[in-house]
Amino acid sequence: MIKMGRSTLSGVTRRNFLMGSAAVGVSLVAGAGRGQAAEEKRVNVYNWDTYIGEQTLGTFNARTGIQVQYDLFANNEELYAKLKEGNPGYDVIFPSDYMVELMITTGVIVPLDHSKLPNLKNIHKNFQNQAYDPGMKYSAPYMWGTMGFGYRKSKFDKAPDSWGAVYDPAQASKYSGKIALLGDQRVVIGSALKYLGYSMNSTDEKQIAAARDLVIAAKKHIKSFAEDNGQDLLLSKEVDIAMEWNGDIVQVMEEDSDLSYVVPKEGSNVWSDNLCIPKDAPHPENAHAFINHVLDAKVNAEIANTIHYATANAAAKPMLLQEDLDNPAVYPPEAIVATCEAIVDVGDNTRLYDEAWTAIQAA
Repeated sequence: MIKMGRSTLSGVTRRNFLMGSAAVGVSLVAGAGRGQAAEEKRVNVYNWDTYIGEQTLGTFNARTGIQVQYDLFANNEELYAKLKEGNPGYDVIFPSDYMVELMITTGVIVPLDHSKLPNLKNIHKNFQNQAYDPGMKYSAPYMWGTMGFGYRKSKFDKAPDSWGAVYDPAQASKYSGKIALLGDQRVVIGSALKYLGYSMNSTDEKQIAAARDLVIAAKKHIKSFAEDNGQDLLLSKEVDIAMEWNGDIVQVMEEDSDLSYVVPKEGSNVWSDNLCIPKDAPHPENAHAFINHVLDAKVNAEIANTIHYATANAAAKPMLLQEDLDNPAVYPPEAIVATCEAIVDVGDNTRLYDEAWTAIQAA
């Protein structure tokens, strides 16, 4: 099991924490005051797995009296599919950069009221004017990082610092059946594009087809297209190498000293996740209160120190674990970041990725 915090959460495992956070959501809702309308003191949050602090929901409820219903999604496409035909009832969501751009274009999210978010001032200047949402009009930056390989050091003569570890037949055959890729079409196809020397955001049909064929050829060696749980497969020794988000691998590196993380030399994805409010959110006031709570320096530091991702919150930095600040898997060197790309919305060319992914899954 994965220990969630080195300094304050000794003995708390990630799975137990998730069970606890789910229980918090249930117990808080069940404990709503009899004289209060549920819609007045409730916020429905939809987030990634293992992506909140141990104390975050509880401290929010204690400060505001607002109950939190907390649900999980596995990838941006699942999030978008849930919302594109109409909001089923969520107030706060956590989309990635390119998905924010798509959600703005398609009207899935609404502008934030900055007057209700004084803690936006805590965001580092580098994240305040992102290309996908200049001026943070629709999104409040949360965490950022890279995507690469988590791997078991004892199984490799040297770090698997190339996408060839999974896409070159000679290399991949050595670990056949012990490889996990993410179940995320843009990052998987994007990683194959990078290995071929192309952009992760290519809109060239032939390049995307070549990346598709590369992944299909590798499928015989792949155990799983993991739904954001490759780190669990790695920890349980079901796989020896897993494409994953850096913070997820850092979490399991604490539990098993044989695990490590590397960004392939061809480059990868540098991403940033955000807090947004979807259209027709039933509790927009509470949504703003929740976002502002997460942006509080102390609260944000507790989150970052729990999940071991790099935060976009400059005010939280003095309270961050020094070992995370010094860990290149969490805060990578500029030279590594320079090889990486943010995934962007490719508009109508998304069809090419959809078709390629369908072919990969069907192969």
